[in-house]
Amino acid sequence: MKKIVIAAAAALIASGASAAYKDGTYTGVGQGRASQIEVAVTVKGGKVAKVEVTKHGDTPMLCDAAADEITPAIVKANGNMKKVELVSGATLSSKGIVEAAANALKKAK
Repeated sequence: MKKIVIAAAAALIASGASAAYKDGTYTGVGQGRASQIEVAVTVKGGKVAKVEVTKHGDTPMLCDAAADEITPAIVKANGNMKKVELVSGATLSSKGIVEAAANALKKAK
């Protein structure tokens, strides 16, 4: 009986952890190399489903390359920015995207 209660408690905690965010689309802003970077983060089922850079004034080749790598990494990490690696050569754009997504997710809590 004790094992069942422990298993049920663990399942309850795990389900609460996966639904950390309220569903919806949230916007956030972060500082890139040359300008602010804006993102839209979509949450479905309590998890990060999509991250999209909607506006930036950084060098397109660098910021777009960073976005291509970082946005799916943020989805995979479910918004745990400590698990997202910055893109070498586009560090400031990467930081701006991560900052913007983190700011958007603050609104989803």
